[in-house]
Amino acid sequence: MEELVGLREGSSGKPVTLQELWGPCPRIRGRIRRGLEWLKEKLFRVDEDWYFLAILGVLMALISYAMNFAIGRVVRAHKWLYGEIGDSHLLRYLSWTVYPVALLSFSSGFSQSITPFSGGSGLPELKTILSGVILENYLDIKNFGAKVAGLSCTLATGSTVFLGKVGPFVHLSVMIAAYLGQVRTRTIGESENKSKQHEMLVAAAAVGVATVFAAPFSGVLFSIEVMSSHFTVWNYWRGFFAATCGAFTFRLLAVFNSEQETITSIYKTSFPVDVPFDLPEIFFFVALGAICGVLSCVYLFCQRTFLGFIKTNRFTSKLLATSKPLYAALGALVLASITYPPGVGRFMASRLSMRQHLDTLFDNNSWALMTRNSSPPWPAEPDPQNLWFEWYHPRFTIFGTLAFFLVMKFWMLILASTIPMPAGFFMPVFIMGAAIGRLLGEALSLAFPEGIVAGGVINPIMPGGYALAALLAFELTGQILHALPVLMAVLMANAISQNCQPSFYNGTIMMKKLPYLPRIRGRKIGSYPTTVGHFMNCAITTLAKDTPLEQVVKVVTSTDEAQYPLVESTESQILVGTVRRAQLVQALHAQPACWVAGQQCCLQDLLAGGCPMEPVTLQLSPETSLHQTHHLFELLNLQLLYVTSRGRAVGAVTWVELKKAISTLTNPPAPK
Repeated sequence: MEELVGLREGSSGKPVTLQELWGPCPRIRGRIRRGLEWLKEKLFRVDEDWYFLAILGVLMALISYAMNFAIGRVVRAHKWLYGEIGDSHLLRYLSWTVYPVALLSFSSGFSQSITPFSGGSGLPELKTILSGVILENYLDIKNFGAKVAGLSCTLATGSTVFLGKVGPFVHLSVMIAAYLGQVRTRTIGESENKSKQHEMLVAAAAVGVATVFAAPFSGVLFSIEVMSSHFTVWNYWRGFFAATCGAFTFRLLAVFNSEQETITSIYKTSFPVDVPFDLPEIFFFVALGAICGVLSCVYLFCQRTFLGFIKTNRFTSKLLATSKPLYAALGALVLASITYPPGVGRFMASRLSMRQHLDTLFDNNSWALMTRNSSPPWPAEPDPQNLWFEWYHPRFTIFGTLAFFLVMKFWMLILASTIPMPAGFFMPVFIMGAAIGRLLGEALSLAFPEGIVAGGVINPIMPGGYALAALLAFELTGQILHALPVLMAVLMANAISQNCQPSFYNGTIMMKKLPYLPRIRGRKIGSYPTTVGHFMNCAITTLAKDTPLEQVVKVVTSTDEAQYPLVESTESQILVGTVRRAQLVQALHAQPACWVAGQQCCLQDLLAGGCPMEPVTLQLSPETSLHQTHHLFELLNLQLLYVTSRGRAVGAVTWVELKKAISTLTNPPAPK
């Protein structure tokens, strides 16, 4: 049946349907329709990457909040069981230890049984991927469930095992970004773009941090400083947009669940605004940075040494190879036994959660002065209004418990890092830095009980200000009053640690023997006078267009290179492109009929028959310096560059040659 149409009164335009003619408020509906069409047109003008980034941020915020919600319920159940089990020390000890032992055993066994890529934080592997190396199946979405389940069980152990969430959650965020990128590619129908994929992975790293701490600035800084050797401004805006979407959604969920009245910082402080610190205190902040830098170097050295011992020791290496859950159970039993509150855990504030550790360490009151003339009792249960009582012991004092906490957590964190399970190490190190700052602040408050005189005014020292030992604390606490002294402390610590030891993640990359390109530190090692001609690989296998197919088959079967340099002719050796081995083998299997019949054919016939040839867009000269070559490899995430002289292919440079050249300059051989 044909639809009836008509004309509006006084109108000379096109006919409209009777439904539109007789419907209510036709003018208003028409304006709304035109407005929606305009909005649709404007929205589709925006690059789809921004929608992708917004979806990524919101999705990771939902996952992070759901994990925190479930983990919080499990931790509270453990505390309830420990409190209600009675006065029997045996039962209380078992309730304290069996819980983390079971959780860590399941975390290690379940995650490792599904995929071996779920262990650890995942950040060393991500750094390797972002540097241009392909790690097969590491970002596969099937690893996501194993990582989430294993990480949830690890975090449910609370402060007993003392591990964090940041690293694994960055890995989860990058996995989701890679999967969404594949979905977008299939939906739109565009070809895979390696450059765009790299941009999305870098933005996803920022989202991972932002949805853990609701800190978008710190997420982007983490992505810049940790994940990439070079960072473009284009990636900065994308990462900041995605991190802001994730952080806003994460904090908004807390408001919707009535956990917060409004969107605020996670850790609240109450430092005075007028005079947060005196000018002479800047010297102590710089000294704090130097102390943290030295201790970080000691920690990194001990951690790598212990990891090497675990891998070479006959018993532990066999245990890790055959029964990872058993190793995890033994490690959890040791850690839980030490933190048992009526035992050694009494001197380590073991009844506090990791969040409560930070809440108390950021307290602006001086515990040393408050306990100088009084001795507060140790409550049977932690007092929510006076959680700092957990740090006090009449015999150890505040200084003894803080120092003992640092010493014990130092080696306990090293032990926990060897357990094959999903876990992060940023939050524990952050708490240890805050404890170091708190210890120094308490010592200063005791040395200057009345405060430091500056300009004729005496202001008391706030130990909590010294606990702000990391830049991330600005967004965590909303406290920016100590920005200048804290930045100076961070710069001092960073200068010492970078000059003495490789970073935690670079050290792990070397321990796992992942592909790694070391940095060139300074110009004194002679990276400018050293040229490519001194260290390039001259023994390269080239394929000329006039090479007979029989010779091509011999080259393909006798070598395992991923690609071969293609030259114009055997005589000229002019580099014209590259041919991938896999595509060459495929073309050889589909042999032309003339070659089967015994006719003489050459590589040019395969190229003409459809075997793809890739152009060489970037080449090196034998006179290119080592410093320039290294910079190109880092900036463009390259794995291989060919060397040409007047167009002739004379060699190649890979990470292997670069690492040997840098090692030779850094540690020159002894003269004979």
